[in-house]
Amino acid sequence: MTSAPDQQASFKLGVNDVVRFLLELFAIVSLAIWGFVAWPLPWNIVVGIGAPVVAILLWALFRSPRAVLHVDAFVKAIVEVVVMASAAFAWWDLGQPVVAIVFAVVATVSGVINGRREFA
Repeated sequence: MTSAPDQQASFKLGVNDVVRFLLELFAIVSLAIWGFVAWPLPWNIVVGIGAPVVAILLWALFRSPRAVLHVDAFVKAIVEVVVMASAAFAWWDLGQPVVAIVFAVVATVSGVINGRREFA
């Protein structure tokens, strides 16, 4: 039986981990903004709350470090692509292609770095 300090010592928080967390928060906020701005009443309330909730649920179930469902790396990658691409699409749909492209590029680079670390 390992103690709590042993478990914490085995996890190192890197720069990419912080970037990934910020990307996740940005994606969730982006989906909320898109839902509230891009849709007419009453759908803006439904999509503005529903889109980020779905993204949070997907991330918590499959992608988070303490995911509820343990799946292989391919499924994790698909979930991550779906959430991040949805946020990029949201900015594109809001008429902000620069934000969409910059976000998509940063999320892709961060995902590739993380994927290489997971498979190493």
